Amino acid sequence: MNYRMILYLLGLVLLIIGAFLLLPCIVAVIYAETQGWDILLAVGICAVLGVLMALCKPKQNKTMHARDGFVMVSLSWIVISLVGALPFYLSGSIPSYIDAVFETISGFTTTGASILTNVEAMPHCLLFWRSFTHWLGGMGVLVFMLAIVPMSGDSIFLLKAESPGPSVSKMVPKMRTTALILYGIYCVMTLLQLILYRLGVVFGWGEMPFFDSVCLTLGTAGTGGFATRADSLASYSMYEQALTTVFMILFGVNFSIYFFIICKKFKLVWQNSELKAYIAIILAAIVLLTVNLTLTGGYFDSVGDTVHHTAFTVGSVITTTGYGTVDFAQWPEFSKMILLLLMVIGACAGSTGGGMKVSRLLILFKFARSEVRHLVHPRAVEVMTMDKKRVSTDVIRGTAAYFIVYMMLMGLSILLIALDNFDTQTTVSSVFATFNNIGPGVSSVVGPFGSFAPFSDLSKIVMSVGMLFGRLEIFPMLLLLRPSTWRKHG
Repeated sequence: MNYRMILYLLGLVLLIIGAFLLLPCIVAVIYAETQGWDILLAVGICAVLGVLMALCKPKQNKTMHARDGFVMVSLSWIVISLVGALPFYLSGSIPSYIDAVFETISGFTTTGASILTNVEAMPHCLLFWRSFTHWLGGMGVLVFMLAIVPMSGDSIFLLKAESPGPSVSKMVPKMRTTALILYGIYCVMTLLQLILYRLGVVFGWGEMPFFDSVCLTLGTAGTGGFATRADSLASYSMYEQALTTVFMILFGVNFSIYFFIICKKFKLVWQNSELKAYIAIILAAIVLLTVNLTLTGGYFDSVGDTVHHTAFTVGSVITTTGYGTVDFAQWPEFSKMILLLLMVIGACAGSTGGGMKVSRLLILFKFARSEVRHLVHPRAVEVMTMDKKRVSTDVIRGTAAYFIVYMMLMGLSILLIALDNFDTQTTVSSVFATFNNIGPGVSSVVGPFGSFAPFSDLSKIVMSVGMLFGRLEIFPMLLLLRPSTWRKHG
């Protein structure tokens, strides 16, 4: 274990977070909010700790191996969550530090589950910081660091630990260039959504204030879900809701697809089985929800309204964004079960979305089908492929292991949350919502217009850890619990 290199990189991460905390300070100046001083104090804490850790920079051994990379990523996310909570706690806007950490972890992991019961009462600078944690956590803090800091050694392990999906590879030979491409695409798409929001105001299609446009754009890009109003997006225009639907779905797509489009490799885009499955699941869910809500009746005035709100909800849930235009916790049980399934499925690998990922489910389906065939033809040799490429045994084994551990951790979390004695729907959906980085659940307590405030501190800690496990896809966090991980040699 290269301890000095890990401390050095943690110092850089703290300095980066400290620099980004200056942005809400600027917002505080614009709106003349005194909480800016508390944020500035948090900046100072990050700066002091960051400089002290950065002084540990190794002079000789600067190599990062797999174990170092995974530990580094896990520790980074824990550290940024602890210091990122300081503005909420120091300002008194969230008096409980556990609640402040829950809110911050929910932000960085792009979950969007909130303990706030009166969002509008929060100062603008802290509302901005909440939404900005979505944007920064969506693509990843370490990916940003890779883009700006030259590193020696195989830094692909940092990308693998922080990027969602069963397998991660470089887009181009240089790791730093890959990180720059990812953030370049991310920034362009974010800016495009913001421009389209503002055009809606110019042409009279909506009246969204500029501040709301910025925060909602940051939340959509990171597929997070923190809004500036208690009713999420319910009070905005149809245009603004539809635009958000489109961009939630776009940010749930593997970013390598956009790289292929830029490189004019349209054949690779068309052949991508995960993208086709992702679109098919979305369309099927919209149809099923529309039919169910129409037949049960009493939810919307017309079929057009039904399609509009179901499309928004499906896009929000499968991409794990968590915005809402209606309280889907009041929908029929069939519709809520579909939403729970979408929570588990999640978006595409290599996107800013959470969940298990569509590619993992495709691999598990192909693996199960192969095992059934093997029962009939035990001597047959079958090679599993995806997009006309062989799926390695390591990826298959890793996917199977992920699913097993995923189910075990979900079960354990549900048992611990059950100690709060909420109803089954609230208990189960709260775990689904946090572990899969969704945000809202499908009960009235934790629905799109609800709050996680009623839960005990123990439950909030369990769900906070679950959000980190979900965002980092379990294994990097599990490595922290292995004693052998901390040995200097091994």
